[in-house]
Amino acid sequence: MIHFVLLIVCAVAIYLSCEWFVNAVEWLGERLNVGKMAVGTILAAFGTALPESVVTLVAVTTGGTEEAKNIGVGAAMGGPLALATVAYGITGVALLVKRRRDRAAALATGAALVPASMALGTEKDMRRLAKDQKWFLPIFFVKVSLGLVAFAFKPTLGVLFFAAYAAYFWREIRASRADEAAGDEDDEEEELEALKIQPKKASPDTWAVVAQTLATLVVIFFAAHWFVAQLDVIGPMLGLSATVTALLLSPIATELPEIMNAIIWVRQGKVKLALANVSGSMMIQATVPSGIGLLFTKWHFDGPLLWSGLVTMAAIVYLLLTMRAHRLTPARLAVAAGFYAVFAVGLVPLLA
Repeated sequence: MIHFVLLIVCAVAIYLSCEWFVNAVEWLGERLNVGKMAVGTILAAFGTALPESVVTLVAVTTGGTEEAKNIGVGAAMGGPLALATVAYGITGVALLVKRRRDRAAALATGAALVPASMALGTEKDMRRLAKDQKWFLPIFFVKVSLGLVAFAFKPTLGVLFFAAYAAYFWREIRASRADEAAGDEDDEEEELEALKIQPKKASPDTWAVVAQTLATLVVIFFAAHWFVAQLDVIGPMLGLSATVTALLLSPIATELPEIMNAIIWVRQGKVKLALANVSGSMMIQATVPSGIGLLFTKWHFDGPLLWSGLVTMAAIVYLLLTMRAHRLTPARLAVAAGFYAVFAVGLVPLLA
């Protein structure tokens, strides 16, 4: 029972920390003048994905056996899978709930109704979000392909994944600043909420912004990993093997901060920030942990890892086609979670 209690406590701690984190990171973006969209794709994504990358680094550099090092490889594959399916799917469900509440409020006040089937964002918003998926897909394809071959200089290719993220980082910063300079960033929010630790200041001190950002990241880091630790205990108690727990439950747990960020931003009406946070996190998960894994492991995939890669790419192709056609609705976004169910079903014969 204590493990179930700790699981709930950790989940609550992650959610509350994410509330404070998104509040601080928006102010951090304003201080750094990176543009509002880059707050989601770069700052928030980097902050919540960094702890997971550190865990991958520790696993592959300090693991005493090849099996221990492969934990890092599994994490590098599980992260993008959870983001492309569960994170996007839950964001879609949160958007459906919000639209239903907005419609109920509109009916009560006589305001204009937003059609339930209305696409998310403008065509420009979807083109920009689709561009993230177009960056992700070829990088992830190369990442999976390298897991199927062996050659002498494969480890050195890890550096290329770091370079790919650096190029993406530079592109996002420039694009966001250009949009803001041109007045094209018509984000849903005009005014930032007061900083949590300085609620009475209209413009908080920079030191307070940095302190709140770092403090919340520390809490998120430890709460997320305690959450995973509880799952590792609860899984066998429920009759689940360690492999199933590692491949099905742990990835969702490690991506919980990104999921919580998206839910909070959707609740606040900042839909573009929510979607940008997920897509930006996917880019980090496709590059940084992969580069670390290639440098320090054999990077050889078995059946379950290959299956996770195929399902991830299928989910991204589905999202990319929907975004490019400007037909991404909350319901269609929620469908992405179904790919995770497909992964779970396909995993059964592979582990038998």
